[in-house]
Amino acid sequence: MWRILLPACLFASISVASSTCSGTDMHAFPAPQSASARAPSVEPHRVALVIGNAAYRDHPLANPVHDADAMSDALRALGFDVITLRNATRQQMIDGLAAFERHSAASGTGLVYFAGHGASVGGTTWLAPVDADVGAPASLPRTGIDLQTVFDATSRPRGDRIDLIILDSCLIAPPGAGRVAARKPPPHTLVAYAAALGAGAADGAAHGVYTAALLQTLAVPGLGIAQVFDRAGAMVERATGHRQTPWIASSLSGAAATFAFTGARRAGTGDAHAGGGTEQRSDVLADVGVVALDSRGVMPKDSAEQYEITFWESIKDSKEAGDYEAYLKTYPNGRFAQLAQARLARLRAAAPKAPAASAPAPTASATPAPAPVPAPAPAPASASAQPAHTPGSPPKAPPPAAAAAPSAPPQKSGATAANEIRDCAACPAMLVVSPGTFAMGSNSGDPSEKPAHRVTLDHSFALAKYGVTVAQWNACRDAGACPRLPNDSNTAANAPVRDLSWDDAQLYVKWLSKISGKSYRLPTEAEWEFAARGGTATRYWWGNEMRPGNANCKDCGQPWHAEAPDNVGSFAANPLGFYDMGGGVWEWVSDCWHNSYRNAPADGRSWDEPNCQVRVIRGGSWRDGAGYMPVSTRFKYDSSVRYSANGFRVARDMK
Repeated sequence: MWRILLPACLFASISVASSTCSGTDMHAFPAPQSASARAPSVEPHRVALVIGNAAYRDHPLANPVHDADAMSDALRALGFDVITLRNATRQQMIDGLAAFERHSAASGTGLVYFAGHGASVGGTTWLAPVDADVGAPASLPRTGIDLQTVFDATSRPRGDRIDLIILDSCLIAPPGAGRVAARKPPPHTLVAYAAALGAGAADGAAHGVYTAALLQTLAVPGLGIAQVFDRAGAMVERATGHRQTPWIASSLSGAAATFAFTGARRAGTGDAHAGGGTEQRSDVLADVGVVALDSRGVMPKDSAEQYEITFWESIKDSKEAGDYEAYLKTYPNGRFAQLAQARLARLRAAAPKAPAASAPAPTASATPAPAPVPAPAPAPASASAQPAHTPGSPPKAPPPAAAAAPSAPPQKSGATAANEIRDCAACPAMLVVSPGTFAMGSNSGDPSEKPAHRVTLDHSFALAKYGVTVAQWNACRDAGACPRLPNDSNTAANAPVRDLSWDDAQLYVKWLSKISGKSYRLPTEAEWEFAARGGTATRYWWGNEMRPGNANCKDCGQPWHAEAPDNVGSFAANPLGFYDMGGGVWEWVSDCWHNSYRNAPADGRSWDEPNCQVRVIRGGSWRDGAGYMPVSTRFKYDSSVRYSANGFRVARDMK
């Protein structure tokens, strides 16, 4: 489930015309229409195909569609007839290349631009459509578009035609993907890459950094083709401290490379994209200065880089300072560190000075914590399956609501009085799970989920029916046994408590054990998955296809709110009666993180290591997409770091 990178870098056996030349997005600025050219212009006939792919299923990108729109406006201003594709599938990209080829003339300039994920696999450069699995490089030969296909659309013999290909995507070869290499560009063709061989490319706040540099150079009238890319490359090198070096592979003649490229513009198009030229220039300059390295491209799901990128993707739109603090604590020198620091500074500057405490949600004063009150939702449980309602329970969710809820998939044992226990007034409702055997992991999922292996749980255990709620945590806090957590993440009493570390969770189970006389703990990873599967062997507990109303994630259906997870019990329970084990918040388990299940214990015990500092989290969160909801999904986190999408549920032995 963990994908994203971003290099556009490759090829050893290509003639390099400039040490710093590469392109991604071109954006128009007003320029004098009578700009002079030092050489013959390439104005006669100009056709461009512009593709911006951002809406990848599991790892969307922020800027490619913006880049494509800016590029389209810029090229129209420079006299191009433009075909624009946004979030194109493989078939749409093939159709777009065919349309480009049909519209191209025997002379003039053709240009193909691509922004999105890319990779070099098996010695071939691949561009990823939005329907490609960008976390599985080996699948790109089936689902991607190779650079040769682009060459085929641009390079048929056509007189004095010039073709430009600009790739704003990282093309580092993932491990095991084969040799990084490519064919030499066809005659009269220049290919511009955003970064050097094997290196990453940087992103800005609104455009790729290389794109922003190109937008500036395209504002300068009278530049030749080579000058445009040379100047943009030099700007990128300065902005990134020479960590990114754009380059070109070219078969253009010396005369063709000096043709004036930024001279003539169509009247009225120079300001089309963003109002006035001064405003545009200011925005682009800002983009060049905000650097987030390595953000576009394909990488294996279990790489260290991928974990960092997945972390960043989950917080990049956050309004909570704690999220960026958590990122910087985990990755102090990470690829997004500068961007995280900038956003953190803005949030701190905008924070009100010592705001008055808002009316708190009802909390228990000493020990009794209100039981979770499920929101009306498609839940399979009957009225008897609901938790006992204490006097402190919020009155707005009466018990009959759940009884009237439409039935979800049939429940096997459900949350009946026979298997639901509560050890104390402040203790969570627990369901008893009987011993059993199941296949843990997935051979078709992320490498960290492999190999699927047989696990036999020879013991009964109890697991919390819901994740620990804010009210339940606050009872521990009020008793002086648990720390106070960030208020902005924990305002609703019946929401899952979050923004806590594995170490924090240990304090809670220690307190529960003390007040109940029972041995509470975090579930083992095997216990968690056994309960989450609910006796099924499918991708999700309800089947192999995503179905709305069963998980709290950003594309799993309603209810969903961008700012926070929904209350516990808002979605259907699985066949064993457990709620919210897909989405809501990631849940800590007891195990130390291992990169795969190779040599994992077969008895379901906690897989630990001496001095372990990185622990497993399971289940995905409301911030994540449907690709994180399969029951086998697993991830890791530093045990001492708090993160606003992490929570937990408790377990105990039945002895």
